[in-house]
Amino acid sequence: MSFTRNHRYPSVKKRFAIWAALFSVGTLAMPATALASNERESLTTDSERYFKSEDIFNLEYVSEVQVSPNGKYVAYVRRSNDIMSDSSRANVWLASVDGKSHRPLLSSKKSYYSIRWSPDGSRLAYLSNEEGKPQLYVRWMDTGQTALVTNVTSNPSNITWSPDGKHIAFTMSVDAKEKPLDIKMPKKPDGAKWSPSFQYITKARYQADGRGILEPAYTHIFIVPADGGTARQLTSGNYHHNGRLSFSPDSDKIYFSANRSDNWEYEPVEGDIFSVDMMGNIAQLTNDKGLESSPVVSPDGKHIAYARRDDEKVMYKNSYLYVMKSDGTDAQNLTKDIDNSVSNFHWKDNKHVYFQQSVRGLAQVDVVSLSGSVKAVAKGLGGTTLGRPYVFGTYHAVDDVAAYTKGRTDRPADLYVTTRNERQLTALNEDVLGHKQLGEVKEIVYPSSIDGEKIQGWYILPPNYDSSKTYPLILEIHGGPNLAYGPVFTAELQRMAAEGYVVFYDNHRGSTGYGERFALLLQGKYSSEYDFSDHMSGVDALIEKGIADPERLFITGGSAGGIASAYAIGLTNRFKAAVVAKPVINWLSKVLTADSGLYQIPFQFPGKPWENVEHYWKRSPLSLVGNVTTPTMLITGVEDKRTPMSETEQFYQALKIQKVDSVLVKVPGSPHGIASKPSRMIGKVENILAWFKKYDSVQSQSTQVEAQ
Repeated sequence: MSFTRNHRYPSVKKRFAIWAALFSVGTLAMPATALASNERESLTTDSERYFKSEDIFNLEYVSEVQVSPNGKYVAYVRRSNDIMSDSSRANVWLASVDGKSHRPLLSSKKSYYSIRWSPDGSRLAYLSNEEGKPQLYVRWMDTGQTALVTNVTSNPSNITWSPDGKHIAFTMSVDAKEKPLDIKMPKKPDGAKWSPSFQYITKARYQADGRGILEPAYTHIFIVPADGGTARQLTSGNYHHNGRLSFSPDSDKIYFSANRSDNWEYEPVEGDIFSVDMMGNIAQLTNDKGLESSPVVSPDGKHIAYARRDDEKVMYKNSYLYVMKSDGTDAQNLTKDIDNSVSNFHWKDNKHVYFQQSVRGLAQVDVVSLSGSVKAVAKGLGGTTLGRPYVFGTYHAVDDVAAYTKGRTDRPADLYVTTRNERQLTALNEDVLGHKQLGEVKEIVYPSSIDGEKIQGWYILPPNYDSSKTYPLILEIHGGPNLAYGPVFTAELQRMAAEGYVVFYDNHRGSTGYGERFALLLQGKYSSEYDFSDHMSGVDALIEKGIADPERLFITGGSAGGIASAYAIGLTNRFKAAVVAKPVINWLSKVLTADSGLYQIPFQFPGKPWENVEHYWKRSPLSLVGNVTTPTMLITGVEDKRTPMSETEQFYQALKIQKVDSVLVKVPGSPHGIASKPSRMIGKVENILAWFKKYDSVQSQSTQVEAQ
């Protein structure tokens, strides 16, 4: 397997200079018409080398990995885009750890995902929409035969094998028959067409982005014979039993996390570890304040590893890896010296646990002993999102074999494996990107002008970058704000770079992967002049380097990045145009209309909105709209429940009242993730580019000349 890197091609300006020199000495004796024809062909060839929107449909990446119990193979989920259905498709492939074998296991136009090896490695469980609604299947590895294991009415998740291989546990939503009122309506005559029945909402958590209004339902744990049969519900009560499941070695108990308090709706960061036996008897193991979650039982059954976060009412707290005895006693924090959140635990043996963390823009895998000694196993994980450069990656490990998703700045995630040495097992995008010239990604670290805080960022140079020139710059701000970008592949930002922009993004204060102190620097200050200064200091640093043109600056961001971009244009008029995607504009209304208010009010603000109006208003971009002169595009999904359309419409109408040139782009049928479908991702970035081109004086003049 060979891997090639692209070479930089001469710019158009340099080619003209070469041709002129050749003509001057009589080397090229061709008519001017022939030269013009060849130049047009060369220019067309160059444009084909750059990343185009339609290339997004052809991208693939690894999204899940599972090492076989014998450590010889890795099953992985290979995600690709379908141009005909405008959707993402997931197939399952199998690669040998030594790199000698690579073949499909489950490959069609349907999707196969959530793969799990049986304890002896003879079977592979997975979820699929092969027959319509997602169901649980099992594949026999020796023959390739498959069995439909469930026929349930809701979507299964968190599938987990029992150690004896006889059963598979999973979680599933169960409808609750709750009627707030006893209403007696007259009988509807046969054939009559009445309006739909009224909808009743009684819960504090009554909506969710991507799902809309929630019917009364609770998530419970089920178990089903691995050979197929009737799924049996083990947990009960009006509580949610979500997240990872883990069996005891004798297959008699399942450990899980839940908040079984009657006040659970108002306790978003509260949960304990429980066990349930095969008769449905539930026992509680932890009772600490805060969230204990993701239990994983050691191979000998003596210990349980789990995540713990305390319940302090702040926007971010680290989650640590704890280990306790299987009876819930003697809990110890194994990662107390690691100043980042850790997750995704797997026992290496009875004395060591693998885990994952994000550090300065990239994820990594570490292993910790029960005595607290930590060693890095693999670094550079990421690449499992195509649109923007978020630090998302995953891994799975068995004994000394760790498989993980890892990309590059010029490639989405491929499958890597390490025993003692790292080996790349796939190269999924060479057919699409191997002949493309992508923008080079460079790191920049600089002090924020407001207080000197060190900020890490990256900028993408246009593919034809000429260091003797300055370029228009797009500032792209990440969401969260407790998330992070990194030096990984990004289709949206590479598309911007291909159009001649320097694209700058940073991990401003509040980003994760830099410790708890850094993540909390925006407590009660989002958005504010602090994160604004972090961004603008990076922009100014690129101007000072002679890379960015100070007269051709543009700004965009989505979700929390939409808040920040809307806030920024209320503080400065340096940007020629802005695109504000799915923003919060008015915190007073947002927390009372969105699906996340129950968390945000107690954890991000000093109190209830009606008791702290001034604070909520100061954090709201709407409070600065009177200062805005920047032409602004707004883009939001019509079905967005996280940052509802009403937020976007408030800003749009305010801008129109101010007579600021603005346009509102509504994305039909889309929830908060407006780039979740390939065509929507393309539509998003192409609208951004069109809006910026309209207000880029140099590009506008070029367009006019071409038209003439």
